[in-house]
Amino acid sequence: QVQLVESGGGLVQAGGSLRLSCAASRRTFSSNAMSWFRQASGKEREFVAAISSSGASTDYADSVKGRFTISRDNAKNTVYLQMNSLKPEDTAVYYCAAHATGSFLFPKYDYWGQGTQVTVSS
Repeated sequence: QVQLVESGGGLVQAGGSLRLSCAASRRTFSSNAMSWFRQASGKEREFVAAISSSGASTDYADSVKGRFTISRDNAKNTVYLQMNSLKPEDTAVYYCAAHATGSFLFPKYDYWGQGTQVTVSS
């Protein structure tokens, strides 16, 4: 069993920045691709960003390209989401998920975190 624990959420003004972290409890975390999702109140969960197990490949939703950066530190079993130029529409609960494989091209997720709230005020 792997636990994913997100942190770093909070309240920020529009134009500000936050960095989310997702810490995994298992040393073999480095074999899993990781993704971030978000779910705004009353809306469906949506994909935000993904990173391969090695960190060499990344992917982003069009809505966050150029503003968000996903990265990982396999030595620390942690994946990050740097969010810059935040907008009120970025307000949501953000979740990290561990893919079943090292590639994020396979949308099968073995584990999910509990989520962290991000609120962007206008």
